[in-house]
Amino acid sequence: MTDSNNATPISATSANTDGTSRRQVLQRAGLALGALAMPALVRAQSGPKIRVGYWPIAAGLPFYAAVELGYFKEAGLNVEVVRFAGAQQIMEGMLADRVDGSANGTGSANIAVGEIAAPGSFKIFCSNPSNVKNVLDEIIVPIGSTAKTIADLKGKRVGSGPGIQNVTLAKTVLERAGATGATVVELPIGQHVAALAAGQLDGCYTLEPTGTIGRLNGTTRVLEAGVISKYVLGDPMAPWFGGSASLTASFIKANPEAAKKYITAYGKGVAYVRSKPAEARQFLKGYTAIEGALTSEVPLAAYTMYNEFTPADIGHFQKFFDLFSEKGVFSSRLKVDSMLYKG
Repeated sequence: MTDSNNATPISATSANTDGTSRRQVLQRAGLALGALAMPALVRAQSGPKIRVGYWPIAAGLPFYAAVELGYFKEAGLNVEVVRFAGAQQIMEGMLADRVDGSANGTGSANIAVGEIAAPGSFKIFCSNPSNVKNVLDEIIVPIGSTAKTIADLKGKRVGSGPGIQNVTLAKTVLERAGATGATVVELPIGQHVAALAAGQLDGCYTLEPTGTIGRLNGTTRVLEAGVISKYVLGDPMAPWFGGSASLTASFIKANPEAAKKYITAYGKGVAYVRSKPAEARQFLKGYTAIEGALTSEVPLAAYTMYNEFTPADIGHFQKFFDLFSEKGVFSSRLKVDSMLYKG
């Protein structure tokens, strides 16, 4: 295993009987586990290696939980966890066959860009809808900012997470909320709070746990949450399917049984988060920038498995995709239903 600027492979493990969890190893090794990461466990697993990319945001919680609770191990799966700097890099990694799938939180529009570039390459099996209640997206400002609404960021410098999905959404929200003339600056999500605290930016379109981190350390506050549902979908309670877990179609075709087992085990992670959200929050530690008692403060997204989508859900998902067609980001209109895993 090797490290790079864009991806860090990590052997997936569950909570181990010897008391050494993957998260503890991460903390000691600084995300550089290399070939020392639980070799005995890897040898005990069977089937093809399933390389899964994630980036450190709260929406990936079902995947983190499934790894830590050993659901993949129980299914006899050899899962390698690969950390990326952003959602776009995960999609590019899937296209380049460096990873076989994405965890929740990977931008759905980023995946769609890859699908348009190489039709038939991606299959979404779980998405993480958010809104004003199940918060993922938000606009945050420095704690001392005088801004009371997003419109008050007119002409200001506003940060955004990296990648075409984040930037397009940031610009759309600012425009529709009346913050005309704002300059959008791409910045890794982990740097948003520091940039606001240092006065380098006047606001940020960001994703949890960033808003929680800034609020709890007293440097930033949430100006408005659930902004995509409100300003893109037209209803604060509409489900925004902004992030998705997926597998490449090539992996599914080559390894149909392993793919089914993986999706089933992943679904157990979703069920765990739904039924025991307070307990599940502990698994944000080591995967995101939030740790310890702070994990209890992070708002959680909802989750929809491939066999749970309703016609209304698909309609909201399609409206989200259509924004990117309207903005010229997608070269053609992409139908959401064509990308959903069918089982």
